[in-house]
Amino acid sequence: MCDPTDAIPAASTTPGLSRRGLLRYGAGALFGAGLVAASGLALATPASAYSWSRTLQQGMTGSDVKELQIRVAGWAADSASNTYVALDGDFGPGTYDAVRRFQSAYGLSADGIVGPQTQSVLNSLESSDGSTAHFDWSEFYSHDGSGFSGGKVDATTVKENVRRLMYKLEAVRKKEGNNSVTINSGFRSVAYNTSIYGYPTNSMHQYGIAADIVVSGVSTKTLYQIGERSGFSGLESYSHSWQHMDSRVEYPYGAQSWWWEDGTV
Repeated sequence: MCDPTDAIPAASTTPGLSRRGLLRYGAGALFGAGLVAASGLALATPASAYSWSRTLQQGMTGSDVKELQIRVAGWAADSASNTYVALDGDFGPGTYDAVRRFQSAYGLSADGIVGPQTQSVLNSLESSDGSTAHFDWSEFYSHDGSGFSGGKVDATTVKENVRRLMYKLEAVRKKEGNNSVTINSGFRSVAYNTSIYGYPTNSMHQYGIAADIVVSGVSTKTLYQIGERSGFSGLESYSHSWQHMDSRVEYPYGAQSWWWEDGTV
């Protein structure tokens, strides 16, 4: 459940032509049109770009496969489906299909093989501080000023969970038309979450695996439907002015059954 008192931040002044600013305000759309090179933007090789040491394909295993799975997790299905990309380091059929959807969305050859071109686009969604192209760590901090501390897991785990969430939200952003996504509520400390409800809960926000989002001009029903095909196992009703999305089934945090409050839409 989400916090109805969370205020939507006022729109900030559009930043200068930095890599992050360009991506946040729409340069990501250049990838789908194959215009990265023509734009003159060196977006494919950020300072901390992940070092892909080999071409990946179905049947392979390893930590690099797990990293791939994190980055394509938001491409879990073509239609509403109780499925997600397992982060198990095993390049199986689910990962293969997610890769093909990712490739198709970004104008690549949808062959399910993760070679230099696909790896370059995957890295273009990465920021030098470990966050992603269109999302900042600070957007997901607990609103009580505790950052990523004070949750139901340690701060390092929360931050990694948020990173994984960011990649899913990159997919949501791509699917809804590359409009800016506002994070109403990301991680919540236990104390802050309890202050909202007046009693302790097992909200997925306390683990860093949930976000309440708003996209100007995009209905919450549309966001809900995108969530149904983006590997999210927790979706609060689209009757609210925000859309809650979480990944409760992927993590051993005590809420491991699917919860789509409005059913399949």
